[in-house]
Amino acid sequence: MLAWVESPFQLLSAAEWAHAAGRRISVAMRLSGPQMETTAAELLRRGAPFAEVTPWVGVPWGRLAGDRDWAVGDGFSGQFRLAASVVRPRSVSLLDDGANTLALADALLERTPFRRPRRTEGRAARLLGDLAKHRLHTLADREAVELFTVFPLGEQRIGALGARGIACRRHGFAWTRQAANPLDLPGDRMLLGSALPTDGHVSVPDYLRWVARQTRDAAAVYLPHRREHRHVLDEVRRMPGVTVLETGLPVELVLAGIRRPIELVSLQTSAATTLELLLGGTGSVIRQTALVQR
Repeated sequence: MLAWVESPFQLLSAAEWAHAAGRRISVAMRLSGPQMETTAAELLRRGAPFAEVTPWVGVPWGRLAGDRDWAVGDGFSGQFRLAASVVRPRSVSLLDDGANTLALADALLERTPFRRPRRTEGRAARLLGDLAKHRLHTLADREAVELFTVFPLGEQRIGALGARGIACRRHGFAWTRQAANPLDLPGDRMLLGSALPTDGHVSVPDYLRWVARQTRDAAAVYLPHRREHRHVLDEVRRMPGVTVLETGLPVELVLAGIRRPIELVSLQTSAATTLELLLGGTGSVIRQTALVQR
């Protein structure tokens, strides 16, 4: 089995897949940012069931052709669409890619187009999407496709996927919990950084006002999003009552080590689902808030 991943969270999902399968797997990871290498190193240090981890910039054609049983982190990826159409995998396990996992399930059921939500695509991308979907449906006819996820898909969706030949397996971060390092935060409040300003969904001034509002009456530890711009993080660092904790790791890997109750404040995020699982039993509270835009 070859895991092909493009984000730190997908890399963590690959470790969970290997743990659940009771086997060691090889990993080809796309160098999509500095957190990929730090996450891989930390997973290996904690004993992740990886036979090897190899960094890649483009498509790892030779590896994909040599091992045609794939665990794929991003089913909507243009690179995966191309590889699935050309190499033709023998089996595919679709790993988590945040909330896109639900969108991918619906796309496989042909309820929605085969693309990320709220994205427009050109003709070539749509064609590759159709080819990749056809390949996955062909594999599903042989019961060679599965969704491996931490997100609740719902009984109706699971039933529809099963009828289409696509198995669904849900996990609860068993390996991550088992391998967690205790984390002692300098305080009981944590503010979860967001990529919303990076992606242009909110303005930087509005986002900074949100951070200031959340830390006006009580200090907080700020855990940056991996894609936050440096100038935004510098502004956050200058705010009174804010301690910035840069770990170079996905939030799930960090907060799995929490052993006492904390208050976690965030904007709307799919990470709330994963963190509810990881913080379960600690007495912690997750509070998602709205951002007031001007």
